[in-house]
This record gives sequence, C-alpha cells and structure tokens, in this order.
Amino acid sequence: MAELAFDLAIRLTEKLGSIAYDEICLAWGVKSDLRKLEGTMSTIKGVLLDAEEKQANNKELRSWLRQVKNVFLDAEDVLDEFDCEALRKQVVEKFHGTGRKVRRFFSRSNPIAFRFRVAHEIKELRERLEELKANKSIFDSLTSHSKGYYDDHDKTYSFICASEVVGRGFEKEAIVNSLIEQCDDCVSVIPVVGMGGLGKTTLAKLVYNDTRVIRNFELRIWQYVSPLDFDIARLTKEILSSVLGTKISEKLSLNQLQEKLRDALKDKKFLLVLDDVWNEDAYKWGELKDLLVEGAKLGSKVLVTTRNVSVASIMGTVPTNLNLQDLSEEDCMSLFVKCAFKGGQEREHPNLFEIGKDIVRKCGGVPLAVKTLGCQLYSKTDEREWAMIRDSAIWELERDGVAHVLPALRLSYTHLPPPLKRCLACCSLLPRTYKEHDSRLLINFWMANGILESHDHGNLALDDVGELYFKELCERSFFQNVKDFTVYSKFRMHDLIHDLVRSVTQDECFTVDFEGTKGISESVRHWSFWEPAENVLSILHKQNRLRSITAKGIDINESFLQTCFSRFKYLRMLVLFDTTFEDFPSSIVSLKHMRLLDLSGNERITKLPNSVCKLQSLEILCVDGCVNLEELPRDISKLISLGVLYITTKQASFLENGVGCMKSLRYLYIRDCGNLTSLPRDTSYLAALHTLVIEDCEQLDLANGNYQQIPLRLRRFCIQGAPRMEALPEWLQGAANTLRVLCISDCENLDALPEWLTSFTSLRILDLSECPKLVSLPEGMHPLEVKIKDCPQLKRGI
Repeated sequence: MAELAFDLAIRLTEKLGSIAYDEICLAWGVKSDLRKLEGTMSTIKGVLLDAEEKQANNKELRSWLRQVKNVFLDAEDVLDEFDCEALRKQVVEKFHGTGRKVRRFFSRSNPIAFRFRVAHEIKELRERLEELKANKSIFDSLTSHSKGYYDDHDKTYSFICASEVVGRGFEKEAIVNSLIEQCDDCVSVIPVVGMGGLGKTTLAKLVYNDTRVIRNFELRIWQYVSPLDFDIARLTKEILSSVLGTKISEKLSLNQLQEKLRDALKDKKFLLVLDDVWNEDAYKWGELKDLLVEGAKLGSKVLVTTRNVSVASIMGTVPTNLNLQDLSEEDCMSLFVKCAFKGGQEREHPNLFEIGKDIVRKCGGVPLAVKTLGCQLYSKTDEREWAMIRDSAIWELERDGVAHVLPALRLSYTHLPPPLKRCLACCSLLPRTYKEHDSRLLINFWMANGILESHDHGNLALDDVGELYFKELCERSFFQNVKDFTVYSKFRMHDLIHDLVRSVTQDECFTVDFEGTKGISESVRHWSFWEPAENVLSILHKQNRLRSITAKGIDINESFLQTCFSRFKYLRMLVLFDTTFEDFPSSIVSLKHMRLLDLSGNERITKLPNSVCKLQSLEILCVDGCVNLEELPRDISKLISLGVLYITTKQASFLENGVGCMKSLRYLYIRDCGNLTSLPRDTSYLAALHTLVIEDCEQLDLANGNYQQIPLRLRRFCIQGAPRMEALPEWLQGAANTLRVLCISDCENLDALPEWLTSFTSLRILDLSECPKLVSLPEGMHPLEVKIKDCPQLKRGI
C-alpha cells in the first residue's frame, strides 16, 4: 500500500511543479494554495518509503499510511478538475460562439465559482496533510529512505540437502548436460527463467552440488545478486572473496579488484552461479562479463536465475532459455507430505491427507506456496484447522497476507519500476475465477485510471504505452500462457499473483467473485462485480469515493445508474458487461472525469443520450454487442479525447460530422453491424487510426464512397466476415509505409490481393483464413510471416 502512496506522491508533486501547472495556477488564481500543498506533499513523500519498511508490525503506522494515501487520492481528484475544465474550454472554443461562452459563465461551471470551490478543496486537503504531519509519534520516527538498503537475511547460499527436494529431475538433467558439454564459447551463459516461488534457486543449488558438475569445473562460485543494485564493485569484491576463500578486508579500488579477479580466474575452468538477477542494464552486464571472459579457460559457464525474460535475453548466450514451469500436482503432493506430516503420519490421518490434496491444488504448482502452507500445518491434527485453510482465502493466513506467505512474489512487486507497479496493482480488478483475460480490456483499465504515462516513451499514444507495459509484465513472469492474437492477447494470472495484487491494493479495490461481499471498506475506490450478488444498491450507498465500477451479468436498472451518477462525481470508469438495462440516464453528463464507458453486450439498449458527448475526458467508448442500438449519438465528434471506439449499431451509414471527424481516434472496432454499407465518407479520422478491425458486417462495401488516398498511420487492419469485399480498398495504399499486420478472414468473394501490396515495406504479418476464392499472393512481397488456413485454392505467387 505504501509503495503506491509514494508513487502517487511523486506523480502529484511532479505535476504541481510542472510548467503547465504553473500556468494553470496563474490562470485560476490558486498559485499560492497549490504551492503550499506541494510543499506539504513533498515533506510527507520523503518519509513514505521508510514507513513502508516499518509498517508490517505497526497497526498505527498502517492506519497513518492509509490516511495519507486517501488524502493523496483526493488531491489527485481535485487536480484533475483543472484538466477537465481545460478540455471543456477547448470544446466551447471549437464548437460554440461567444454567446455560448457568456451563458456558460453564469452556469454551474463558471470560472469564478470554480476557482472558489477548488481553492476551498485545496485548503482542506492541505489541512488534512498538516494534521497527519503533526502526528509526532509517527512522523518524527520516520526518516528519508536510503537508496540501496537491503537485508542480509534475503541472501541465498549454495548448500542444499538433495533428499529434501521433490521433482525437477528433468530440468536438472537438462542444465547439467548444458554445463558439462563442450562449446566454442570461452564463457557460456545459461539463464533459468520463471516467476517467484517456482524453485529456480533450489534447482540451481541441485545443479551446483551435482557430482558431475563438481568434477567438471576446477572452481565453483555461488553469488547472490541484490535485486536493488547490480553494483560491479560489490559483485567483483564478493566473487573475488569466494574464489580466494577469504574476505577482502583491505580497501581496493575497482581497478585493483578487477585485476585481482582476472588473475584469480586466469586459466581456470569455472562455474559461476548468479542467483536472482534483476538488472536490465546491458552495459553493466557487459562490464562484468568482460572480467569473467578475459583469461578464463574454454568451457567456463555462468548459470543465471531470473524472473525476467529481458534479463535472460541480455545475459544468455545459449539458443534457448530454460523457462521453469509449474511443479506437477504429483510432485507438489509429495512435497506437501514431507512438510506437513511426520514420517508416515499421512497414513494415520487419511482425512487430513484428502484435505491436503485440495490445498495442494489451490497452490497451483508453486512449490514455495506448497512448502509454506505444509510447514504451517506440520504436526497439526485438528481437521478443522486444515479445512479452514482449504475453504478460506488461504493466502491470508497472516495479517499481512502474501507478504508472509509468498515473500518472493512480494519482492517481485516491490522492485518493479513505478509504472509497472501501478499496472500490476490494477490487475486486482480482474476476476480470479476467469481462466483467461484479455490484454485489450486490461490496457483500457490502465488508461481509464490514468496510470499510463507517455513522456518516458517518446510521447507514444497511451494505448501503445499500455502494450509495452503488458509485454514487460509478461517478460517478468507475472502473466502466464500468453496467446498472441495479433490485435490483442489472451493470458492467465496465477492465483498467487491475484493474491499478491489484492494484498497490495487492500482497501483501495474490492472485487466480488467467489468470495462474496463481506468486509468491504468505506474507503474503496474501485469496485468490481464478476459474479451475481445481492444488495448491490445497498453496498453502493455505503461508498462515496468510487473511481471505477465494473460489473458483469448483474441486474442493472435506472435506479442503479442514477445512484452512480449522483454519488460518484469522480467516477472515471463505468464498465457494465452483459447487463440488460434499457434506458441510459442523461444525467451521466455530471461525470466530467469519465474516461471509460463500456456497455458491451447489452442487448436491450436502443440509444445513448446525446449528453454522453459532453464527457470531454472520455477516452474509450465501447458499445459492441449492443445489437439493438439504433445509432450513435449525433454529437459524437465533440468527444475530443476519444481514442478508442468499439461499435455495434443498426444504422446503415455514419452521420456526417460524426465518427469521420474524430481526429483523435486511434483504435476503431466495428462488429456485427449488419446494416452498415460503408465507412464514414469523411475519412480524415483515418489519419490518426493505428488499428482498424471490422467483423461480421455483411453489407459493408469498403469501396463504397469517394475516399481520398491520404497518408495513413494505420498499423493493423483486420477484416472478418465481409462477403461483399472482392478486393482490398484502394485507400489502404495510404498505409504503405506503416501497415505491419494485415488479417483477412471469412471473406468468401475475395479472389486476389492487389499488386500494390508489394510496396508495403513495413508489413510483417499476413494472416489469411477462410477465403475460398483467393488463388495467389502478389509476386515480390517483402519478407514477412504468412499464416494461411482454409484457403484451398491459395498458392503463393512465384
């Protein structure tokens, strides 16, 4: 929780100190108020990391941290008011004349009233922070966090009792064979990759102590690498100490240390294990590798354990990494029996043994979880204790939940870069009961909650930044079984990762899946229902700070929506999957902070009120699967921030000055529009699009209309179920320099691809399926990956 508070404090103080906000301060006459708020925030920010380290056994400190975070979240809401007003001003200037501006001055949002209201809220925030700062018993005991702090008790060592290890025989043999086989490299690097708790260190210990490995190397060195600091001087000194068998007490320069290490390794065939590597700096690794390679005997090896695929790709020299998978259920049960029962005792307690099987299944193949829970149950024979673990949220056995049960996973989270930390924490909104999740949905969640930042990525669009972050979390082993479907990915989250992120967000997020609605805190900001639940409205009435509501398949009526719109003025995300309400209140206009509105799968709604178009902060609008939606709102072009649009509609054509004029639109998904005959005739919106997906639009003719060939930024174009398409549209030539992915599926009358596709220099993937008349591909296409399925007449051009 405190890590998120510290990160939030950084973002807010940076925002308050920016040039843009300096101008806002002057424009609204609140410069003095905001500067005082910034000062108080900065003071408290300085001690937050120290508070995080000390909070585990201090209830008063945990309570203080919760209060600090709540004030920071409220401050973020207030600061967002300025952004909302700036967007409203843009719309007024673009679409309305002077008369409208004058009338607006006397409305609820006139500048003078706004300034006084916000100034009052800023003053209240500062007073709350000052009160927290004045808590001497807490604040004076905290210090600024020192960089590089690390506890020695987390270090690993090379000893292991092999008889206590269960499973991993196949993986061990694979690594041993890689270590003892001859190779051309002077020093080969073999990475072992996997999520925390899978047993990478245990496996490395088994290999390190194998007699074949001992005989093969003159020198073996076990080196734990601090996740906080890949420090070359420290690593050199510690490796040298291991090689010499004595502690280096004298003060030596880095150059002297490196010379001694080179001399010590010269002409020796060695094995170096680098355990738990987090460093992604290729330059730092290059420095250390140069030391190891120089003078080393042919056949020396380095074995690296890491949770990050990127680290493995930077350090590894072998063709493939060993990606450690879940331990088999049989091996997990054997490990559990070793930990939970005294020798042979499981035969004396068959009921406990059966309960143990259920517990092991819930551990999901992670040996650290199996061992931890087994040890906690050791020598206990009361069936009620075992059943309580089996039937409850097993990872919350201790007050601090995952922090005690899975310290390895907690460490994985703690040392993530702040943006990835925020993104992973947001995964607490996802349901545990779902076997697979959609990367596109998750990225939409990230965008809506304002946790994506583009300034560190060359000002990329936010959804592009989201894709980068998703890929990084995959590489760090937080997501599993990732399936790439070109436009989006499907992935799984291990139950332990679910527990990790829910322990991190604690009172901030509440997710109803199989756990029910008990224990919901009044300070919850994000609320999601993935299973039908009783008393939904009564639960809502207990909340007053919600930023997001996600619900699937629950009964929704106008009273529910009116409650949301009237109570939660800072609501940023409203996601109502597969719900059945018919009327959507126009009072949604009051939610000026709204960034994501998703009504996917509602088969009853027939229209959206035009007031939706006054949500100038709205970035994502999803009405796909709304099969009875007559048409889109007439003023949709006023949604100047809208970048992502999912559409299902009964209309035959798009209105003029509608979707075709949305120049911020980057992602357009059109599905099940059975009456639609053409795309918007004004294709200026195409200039910003990077992804266009069209599915099951039987009447759509992409060549219908006077489309201009203009330069496009289109990177992905996917079309499925378009029987009227006989050829690719000519306007697609505008994407000759940008298109990377072209997917065509179930287009029964497409008989050829145009020769001009050979000029598409960026095209990397061509995916063709269920096109029975397609007979050939153009000659001379640039090298690319071609996927072909159910195209019986297709043969590549020669």
